Amino acid sequence: MSGKGANTAGIGKMVLAALAAFAFTFSLVPLYRIACEKVFGIRLDSSAVDAGSVQGAAAEARMVTVEFDGAVNSSLPWSFRPNQARMRVQLGQQYETTYYAHNNSDAPIVGSATPSVAPARASGYFAKTECFCFTAQTLHAGETRDMPVRFIIDPALPADVKTVTLSYTFFKNDVLTERERTSAAAATASSVPHAAP
Repeated sequence: MSGKGANTAGIGKMVLAALAAFAFTFSLVPLYRIACEKVFGIRLDSSAVDAGSVQGAAAEARMVTVEFDGAVNSSLPWSFRPNQARMRVQLGQQYETTYYAHNNSDAPIVGSATPSVAPARASGYFAKTECFCFTAQTLHAGETRDMPVRFIIDPALPADVKTVTLSYTFFKNDVLTERERTSAAAATASSVPHAAP
């Protein structure tokens, strides 16, 4: 056999050996699965979560502290404060808390609450699903009320944020307060019996 023919035959054998090695290596994965599941009884779940899913689950299981604060504007004669100063919450879960409000005056007053979240960069991850801040609140003379807040903190909250503060400031709504008082005065006047002529 010529040198050229021997070289061609040698290359052909090497290619065949490489293909055989590749096929053997490729077949090891199903053979390993069969050995684990049938021989050793170890179940290998083909739908195993990827690293991103694991990180996502870890983010959802993360706990942070939420602090609550409340204040009133000086023109509003109300007492207003959270019923709970702080709570530990799990990201992605809904929680509820309440705020105490009391009208210290002898007349009905309408108030409007303005919320804020600190640190500011956490505000985009703090979702209120129910809140007294969505509508104006009317408290009659001496009335007390517990006002609920339901909220969820997004699991995407930056990892270095450990504490989030939810604050409310109540302001007197002058227009609605005047309307409420006018309406109450009219109702009182109409209920007073008139003397017969």
